[in-house]
Amino acid sequence: MATQPKPILHGYFRSSCSWRVRIAFALKGIEFDQVPVNLIKDGGQQLTDQYKQLNPMQQVPAVHIDGIILSQSLAVIQYLEETRPGPRLLPADPVKRAQVRMVSDIIASGIQPLQNLCVLQKIGAEKAQWAQHFIQRGFEALEPILKETAGKYCIGDEISMADICLVPQVYNADRFKVDVDQFPTIKRLNQTLMELDAFKVSHPSCQPDTPADMRA
Repeated sequence: MATQPKPILHGYFRSSCSWRVRIAFALKGIEFDQVPVNLIKDGGQQLTDQYKQLNPMQQVPAVHIDGIILSQSLAVIQYLEETRPGPRLLPADPVKRAQVRMVSDIIASGIQPLQNLCVLQKIGAEKAQWAQHFIQRGFEALEPILKETAGKYCIGDEISMADICLVPQVYNADRFKVDVDQFPTIKRLNQTLMELDAFKVSHPSCQPDTPADMRA
């Protein structure tokens, strides 16, 4: 049987959505190749006609896998869950599975898009305050939910898609100077997760297109 080619991740080193996919690959033990798409250089490489053929939304990531191209990080993660063995990213228990999806959607739909680059570029001079406001608002909702669902990780004691979404969002909170000390559950979970190799190797500072002055 022919060996399947490695997946190709087209992404940006500091993109939350690209980072989620990198974490999922690492957790599943999947080797992959990366093609950097710089969201700032040349006015945004995601806006080229060439990249638009990969992802008509002109966002990152785009993942070439199994002969198809997928965009939207949660769709990619759930495809990996359904097609690749390894640690589960969605719990077997239907209640916990629903909670994982709830937390993931709060972050991926309710927080992150409002501090996305294309949004902040439209906001202009007030972009930092805008991002702070919506991350703060989102974390105020997320903290009591995680206080109820968390064990060692976001949902009980198994790493899940919710954890994959949480870590990049905490990184963004730090970037925009949101005081994460206000949210002890979020802070504890993030610290625990960042001790794991899959989250470390996926960090923006470890990516090939990270500018030298951004590396850890």
